[in-house]
Amino acid sequence: MRAHSAVYVDAGYLVAAAATRVTGTSLRGSVTIDFAALVAGLIGQAEQVSGLPALRVNWYDAARDGHPDPVQQAIGMLPHVKVRLGRTGLQGEQKGVDLRIGLDMVAHARNGAVDTIVLVSGDDDLTEAVEEVQMRGAQVVIFAVPSKTGAPYGLSRNLQRASDDVVLVDAEMLDAVVTPLGGPTPPRPEDEAADLSADSARAPAAQPPSAIPSPADVAARMGAGLGQSRRDQNPPAVAAVAYSTSSGDERDGAIAVSEADQELIRQVVERVVASWRSGAGAVERLVAGRVRPSIPRELDRALLLDLSGAMGVSDLPEPLRIELRAQFWDEFDRVMG
Repeated sequence: MRAHSAVYVDAGYLVAAAATRVTGTSLRGSVTIDFAALVAGLIGQAEQVSGLPALRVNWYDAARDGHPDPVQQAIGMLPHVKVRLGRTGLQGEQKGVDLRIGLDMVAHARNGAVDTIVLVSGDDDLTEAVEEVQMRGAQVVIFAVPSKTGAPYGLSRNLQRASDDVVLVDAEMLDAVVTPLGGPTPPRPEDEAADLSADSARAPAAQPPSAIPSPADVAARMGAGLGQSRRDQNPPAVAAVAYSTSSGDERDGAIAVSEADQELIRQVVERVVASWRSGAGAVERLVAGRVRPSIPRELDRALLLDLSGAMGVSDLPEPLRIELRAQFWDEFDRVMG
């Protein structure tokens, strides 16, 4: 049998990391992505690194009830791409995605389908699967998204040690296919959060891919090229928007947050709100204000992920979450009022 490589993409990692590189925040709605060019770039780099033809790209993401949305359907229509979906939980967290990646890698190595596995992820939970693949005789190369400073974004130290090699995804390719949505990149004071390891910067919940670009935009333009246009001018229906189950209303009774932490929270909030505002339509802005004190889950996840990365912690204490959400509404009132 002819030797092959294959690419295994943790879409939650890839898109959030690419968005952070471009806008300074993991908010997926802050960028638009040419997925066809992204997949082609990953295939080309995988073949160059491995010296083997790529069998296919296996694309892993979460979806409500495990059913693909229009964006995921469009990605699955690309040549040499297989979409594999986990589920999205009630709070927006992804379930079963890491398990599917690990099981597929091990099965393909055991069956001799691939000789080199290119894993686009930084998740520590995949470490044991990587080691099992190696015991089956296949090599595992990690493709990590580079931050603006050139460091691997969100790469677990355990995963790095277990892999055969770590390669940065082509930065020029990423910058060409992932672009800010709705205007220039909002200002940010530094890129330190992007350089943190995944051990200290894991997201509290994964984000569904339908925000980049909107499903309506992709469905309308699939024949002209995937993900190349700006968000459709008609925002999603109110019924389709999900919200966080908590808010910043508890601030008065919370444990005091230090001035240094408050300043860091302020920086994170300003970046997230600026990115969201640049791409949000009039209805989305109206809906966000009317559901107060709840926060739309896409925004809430980005706030939590970005702050946990900036602080170097895997789980934010409740006082920080309260202050974060309260500052979000302070900033919302400032820019929207």
